Amino acid sequence: MNSPKSLIPTIQVGIMSAATVSFRLHGDFRFHEEGKETTGAYRLECRDGQIVDSVDGKSYEQLLFTPAEEACSIEIEKVTIGIDFHWERTETQVFAGALYVIPDGQQLCVINIVEVEQYLQSVISSEMSANASLEFLKTHAVISRSWLLVQLEKRQTAPVQQHQSLIRSDSQWIQWFDREDHRLFDVCADDHCQRYQGISRIVSPAAKEAVDATRGMILTHEGAICDARFYKCCGGVTENFESAWEPVHHPYLTRVSDAPVPTSTNLTDEAQAREWILASPAAYCNTTDKNILQQMLNHYDLETTDFYRWKKSYCQSELSTLIAARSGIDFGTVTDLVPLERGVSGRITRLRINGTLRTLDIGKELLIRKWLSTSHLYSSAFVVEKSSGTDGNTIFTLHGAGWGHGVGLCQIGAAAMCNQGFSFRQILSHYYPHSTVEKRYG
Repeated sequence: MNSPKSLIPTIQVGIMSAATVSFRLHGDFRFHEEGKETTGAYRLECRDGQIVDSVDGKSYEQLLFTPAEEACSIEIEKVTIGIDFHWERTETQVFAGALYVIPDGQQLCVINIVEVEQYLQSVISSEMSANASLEFLKTHAVISRSWLLVQLEKRQTAPVQQHQSLIRSDSQWIQWFDREDHRLFDVCADDHCQRYQGISRIVSPAAKEAVDATRGMILTHEGAICDARFYKCCGGVTENFESAWEPVHHPYLTRVSDAPVPTSTNLTDEAQAREWILASPAAYCNTTDKNILQQMLNHYDLETTDFYRWKKSYCQSELSTLIAARSGIDFGTVTDLVPLERGVSGRITRLRINGTLRTLDIGKELLIRKWLSTSHLYSSAFVVEKSSGTDGNTIFTLHGAGWGHGVGLCQIGAAAMCNQGFSFRQILSHYYPHSTVEKRYG
């Protein structure tokens, strides 16, 4: 028997922040600040810390619109997706649930209040193609629900991080990034948390079927909800949680060989990591099968084709300019990139940048990826090859493996496992060892 709707958690999702926001209400909504029903188009501006209606000039401290019935929807213009990634773009998106608008400095913060199960239908369609196999969508529904409920628990019980996320001195800059306890909402709608692009992204009945079939199901470890992380491609081996984020060990977020026969290669060793990355070992995620990739990847993710093994080259002057721009530090001419420490997947967690003006050790993996790309490097699992260009300028070539942080579920590997007939429970057991599927509601 299904649980009452009141037992389904609700989530506040930060959709966008902008000085001006335009949206259209489809159907009747309760306009709480005016105490009336409303529908149609709105254009709001932020002026002196107030919300101003561009049509009638009225100002408000906050605005809340709640739908009169489930069929109502909210159409929001110019929502940015893929923020700071190579495929960043804006879209008009449509959302179910309520709309909450609040000033935040000189901008308006737009928040969607929606039930978790409705939210998940969009998430699993936004993170990958909703045309994926049902088992794959069920897999993602469980981990997305688990991750989300952990974030709600964190917000309620531990709003302040217990571990310092930035260690900086003259010799090192070590920083890790997480959801960073959003002040005005629970999670954001972009890759920083989970992609959530509204009901317009739900393009097949399979998305709803997968959420309904796993209703209330989560992953747990010793009774606690698992902080179930995921990404595009591990590159052959998954990473430990503490290599990417806070220094906490989770037994269910540890090294997993993404292959039927586990590898014994020690990827924390520089020589073995180099050999592994320059090769193309067998793995579930080592696939070019278009049927698998088209099920798993959305149209903009399909623009990326070299995810299992990739290559990126910079001339010395280009690399020096890039690192200075991304870090705000003048290294002079960058003379070398030296891996100092690797995680169990071969991802660099500490990198030394040698320059003619200074030397600095940086980490963790996302900071390395941010500094070595105009957006985000595919991963920090790379080796550096130096060569001479035709003009005498040194060429730095990064030979890399994987796409993303490597912790938890490898989405492309999981899609390949589904294609081979594995069930969602088997896939969850593979990527999250020592975890249990548990039904918390519904």
